[in-house]
Amino acid sequence: MENLNSIMMYLIGVNIAGFILMYIDKQKAIKQKYRIPERTFWMLAILGSSIGNYLGMKTFRHKTKHRSFVIGMPILIVVNIVSCIYILFFMS
Repeated sequence: MENLNSIMMYLIGVNIAGFILMYIDKQKAIKQKYRIPERTFWMLAILGSSIGNYLGMKTFRHKTKHRSFVIGMPILIVVNIVSCIYILFFMS
């Protein structure tokens, strides 16, 4: 049960971070300032923030014209969910 709480807290935190970074990058795009590299979003998504990134994309209408994000983030959501289930049920 402690593993579940730790994993849930991690996932909540990393998804909030991904969502906030999408907002920050959108604001920087509007102001034509230095942007957050796309690899940062991908790395966070691989580490579990794919849902937060995807919600940020939809909420702020950001990166929605990038085919790699539109297709890749939903795929990573599935990968993240499967990975989480595997960790919770088969590694504990």
